[in-house]
Formats: sequence, C-alpha cells, structure tokens
Amino acid sequence: MKPLTEREIRASFVNSTKGEAKRMHVPKDLADRPWDDLDFLGWRDPAAPDRSYLVIELDGRLVGIALRRAAPAAHARKTMCAWCMTTHSGDGVSLMTARKSGKSGQLGNSVGIYLCADLACSLYVRGKKSAGPGSRFRESLTLDEQVERTLGHVAAFLGRVDS
Repeated sequence: MKPLTEREIRASFVNSTKGEAKRMHVPKDLADRPWDDLDFLGWRDPAAPDRSYLVIELDGRLVGIALRRAAPAAHARKTMCAWCMTTHSGDGVSLMTARKSGKSGQLGNSVGIYLCADLACSLYVRGKKSAGPGSRFRESLTLDEQVERTLGHVAAFLGRVDS
C-alpha cells in the first residue's frame, strides 16, 4: 500500500459525514507504518475503544469505512477472522459493524462481520505479527494467493457497505 496522508484518509470515508470524518482520530504515526506490508490501513480510535477505521485502495480510489466494535464476549474459545483466516482466543476477534453508505445508512442499516480486533490482517497473513501458537493454519496457498483472498474478502464487505 502506498503511504497515505491525513487529508487523503479523511476524504475517503463513504459511510461517515464530513463532520464525522473531520473529528475522527487519525493515527499520529503514519510515517512509521509498515506501508510495504499493508494491504489496507486499519486502526482503533484511542479515544473511543469501540470505534475502528479502515482505508483501502479499490479500483484506483481510496475507500474508508468507520466500524463499531461490539462489546467483547466473555468466552475463551478461539474465533477466526473472516478476512485473513487468523484465529484468536479471547477478544482478539470482534464483531465489527459498519453503517451502510447513503440513504440506507441514514435509515440505520448496517452490516457486520467478525474481524481481527486490531485490524492487522495484512501483518498476520505475512507472518509479521502473531496471534499465538496455532493461530494460522498451514495452507497450500502461496503468500500472494493468501493476500489476494484477504483483499477479496475486504472488497466483498466494502461492497456490502457501499451498496
């Protein structure tokens, strides 16, 4: 992923008003992000732990979505991220919901999916970050194929948000 500026990030959101995008907390460490290892930029809002954001380039345009994290369930079983197929124990995977864009979102419609709570899917797929022993299955897919699969899952979800 190419490095992004704060202005590009704020302008990319499809399910937020301009005022909401202006008030959101953008990461301060943009210059230090491992851009070469990222397929999308994802982060949690430090001021509001139930809010997360994601920005990705799709078909030559930046698309950003605001996500809400459901309250963590009190269980110890492992759960798998629907995008990168990494399993986490405890609250490492969260139900994230995104308000739909346009009129549908204004009416209160949203979509949800179980994702890595830290949105570090790109780093898990590449082995740059670990969720612990047994968190990644041995696959016959190449790294490039795993990245493509993850991007396909992200694009499909964004299609549900921005439809």
